[in-house]
Amino acid sequence: MSTKSIRTGLMVFAGALALALSLPRAGQAQTAADSAAIRATALDYIEGFYTGDAERMERALHEDLKKRIVERKPGEPEVLDEMTAGELVSMTAGGGGTGMPDDLKRSDVSILDVYGQMASVKIVAGMWIDYMHLAEVDGEWKIVNVLWEMLPRE
Repeated sequence: MSTKSIRTGLMVFAGALALALSLPRAGQAQTAADSAAIRATALDYIEGFYTGDAERMERALHEDLKKRIVERKPGEPEVLDEMTAGELVSMTAGGGGTGMPDDLKRSDVSILDVYGQMASVKIVAGMWIDYMHLAEVDGEWKIVNVLWEMLPRE
């Protein structure tokens, strides 16, 4: 193969690659409707907890959700503790965060990233931070994972 034909082949390949990368790809754009639905799901989760509204909490969660925290106690090994969707719904039904003072009930939602049918969201709550993964399942955004940590006490 000649140097000229290799060069021509590489130029054709580079042009095709540039064209492919410039074409819009379905399912990657974050739409306003997706953003609104993702934010509503996150608020159902945190505000449902604060108000003891188990129906609202359940609406936000995928049935296979796991909520995890790394428990760190001085002098003890770190342990990964987890709750299921059912446990979160039961805790919410039992009053959830209704006893928390109103000045601690923050629900600052930040959508960190959306790609196709998945999203990463951060909630700064009154006493902790949640990092969540959401997935669009059967046309609804559901929380599938939560990793959380307590904020330092002031």
